[in-house]
Amino acid sequence: MAKVALLFPGQGAQYVGMGKELAEQYPEARAIFEEADDALGFSLGRLCFEGPEEELMLTINTQPAIVAVSLACLAVFQGRTQVPTTAVAGLSLGEYSALVAAGSFSPGTAVALVRKRGEFMQEVVPPGKGAMAAIIGLTRNDVQMVCQAAQIYGVVEPANFNCPGQVVLTGEKDAVEKAGEFAQAAGAKRVIKLPVSAPFHSRLLIPAAKKMARELMAVDISDANLPVVANVSANYLTMKEDIKEALVKQVSKPVLWEETLRKLAQDGINIYIEIGPGKTLAGFVRRTIPQATTLNIYNSLSLAKTLDYLEEVV
Repeated sequence: MAKVALLFPGQGAQYVGMGKELAEQYPEARAIFEEADDALGFSLGRLCFEGPEEELMLTINTQPAIVAVSLACLAVFQGRTQVPTTAVAGLSLGEYSALVAAGSFSPGTAVALVRKRGEFMQEVVPPGKGAMAAIIGLTRNDVQMVCQAAQIYGVVEPANFNCPGQVVLTGEKDAVEKAGEFAQAAGAKRVIKLPVSAPFHSRLLIPAAKKMARELMAVDISDANLPVVANVSANYLTMKEDIKEALVKQVSKPVLWEETLRKLAQDGINIYIEIGPGKTLAGFVRRTIPQATTLNIYNSLSLAKTLDYLEEVV
């Protein structure tokens, strides 16, 4: 039997022009961008569609932009299918999109929260001071040893356990660069600098997590009506108190994405739909659960292909 999970991307998936086609063609998508614009007090849609790229790449803008585009894709999808969803998950920032899909937040609330999230992160570590890099082809133990060796240059630690053979490092720029050099010397296939402007999921962001806790305390959050797999535990969340706690922790704690995917697979999920810009999560699924089916929704063509497939199998 087909069981579906919806997956939502995190920071790094952004690009100028994302969401534009859907907003032009579908009223559901336009409504999401209008709600986001109202929540933020400026045209987030214009920034997504037209840039400039240097502004879109700033964390304070990137975070609400990716969430808005993901939710626009979700709205168009949900308006055209009744396919039941078993569970949802989002990579880092994408956890907010997943919680909207599960009914815990409104789109406007989610966009406003992640704008604050990006602001707090950028305040703690200004642009140029932090960095992140993906290490391809080393084991987790090898990556941990690389981080230990580079600690003399500053803070560096694992941020994301994305899939077998891929771990993302986070921390201070010099230490992350040195860790990348050590990783290559240890046999890493590639070291990829990520297009982000803050060291996400590092202990450097504990002050930002504390500020985020205050923001979340002031917001009405509903219990989730779908199971949401939390980044920090790879366990299901549905209760609003647990959701708030997990969102605070995930600011400065590693993302257990490989464990998240394995949790979903253990519970019989065999179709994974990545909703939002990029195709990164589908790649992680294929490397973690080779037998799974992966689908994407990021424009009208990918939407049509996904709907056609689901109509045949679900």
